[in-house]
Amino acid sequence: MDKFEKTLRKNWVICLLAMICCLLWGSAFPCVKIGYRLFEIGASDTGSQILFAGTRFTLAGILTIAIGSVVGRKILVPEKGSWHMVFKLCLVQTVIQYLLFYIGLANTTGVKSSIIEAANVFFAILASSLLFHYEKLGKKKIAGCILGFAGVVLINLNGTGFDTSMSFLGEGCILLSTVSYAFSSVLIKKYSQKENPVTLSGYQFTAGGLVMAAAGAVMGGRLQGFSAASVGLLVYMAMISAVAYSLWGILLKYNPVGKVAVYGFMNPVFGVILSALLLGEQNQAFTVQGLISLILVCFGIYAVNRE
Repeated sequence: MDKFEKTLRKNWVICLLAMICCLLWGSAFPCVKIGYRLFEIGASDTGSQILFAGTRFTLAGILTIAIGSVVGRKILVPEKGSWHMVFKLCLVQTVIQYLLFYIGLANTTGVKSSIIEAANVFFAILASSLLFHYEKLGKKKIAGCILGFAGVVLINLNGTGFDTSMSFLGEGCILLSTVSYAFSSVLIKKYSQKENPVTLSGYQFTAGGLVMAAAGAVMGGRLQGFSAASVGLLVYMAMISAVAYSLWGILLKYNPVGKVAVYGFMNPVFGVILSALLLGEQNQAFTVQGLISLILVCFGIYAVNRE
């Protein structure tokens, strides 16, 4: 084990890097909705939503490859036998996950989306335990999953029952995107043993972004309303993916999935706070029900990863 690997296995390093990732991901929830407004994309304009996502991820891939090449002092290129891994990650992590995510976010609130997205932690641990056998699934982890999902359900409840705004195109698509993300996390853990995780992220983002942009254009999507503010937001959102996924991939390479995933509880926390501040969703964020939902999600993730 070299010095670099030892450093990345230290708890404070894992905590610091994972918190940076979660802060960036948490900011994505309100930024996507702000982007829809700046680029004049309607909630029912699926083609433009997909084109917007594709443009973001293509730019994210280019930035990841460029930054990684400068830091590594050589151009990042996947090994000859690694291209199948790039395309599998491209499909699961970018195309499927964000196709569902962007459609869902356009049809629900940023606060709901951020809490439902917390389910990706549980799905990742279940996939790692049951399908890939990287870690064991015991009673504590099962109890944690139940607690976490209770929080996800609670955020969709009001005083009389299920929230009438709950729909497949909204909350349903967000939940399915978390399943796709979970599989991508385990695949990154597996593939990063053979290929540089930064290289994997850069090329799968570029390939996935081009596929999504092309699909959005074919569906009649278009981007308009270009300005300094909208372009700046697009670049920031590309950096979210470039930085967060590269760091997360490196952490997954050198640490157990569960040990890294535990910090995912900060995604809904940052998402709720930033959505409340930037989107004016204080009525949903700062209520007893919203607070209890977050507490259940956090306790669930803690229970899953408790030694």
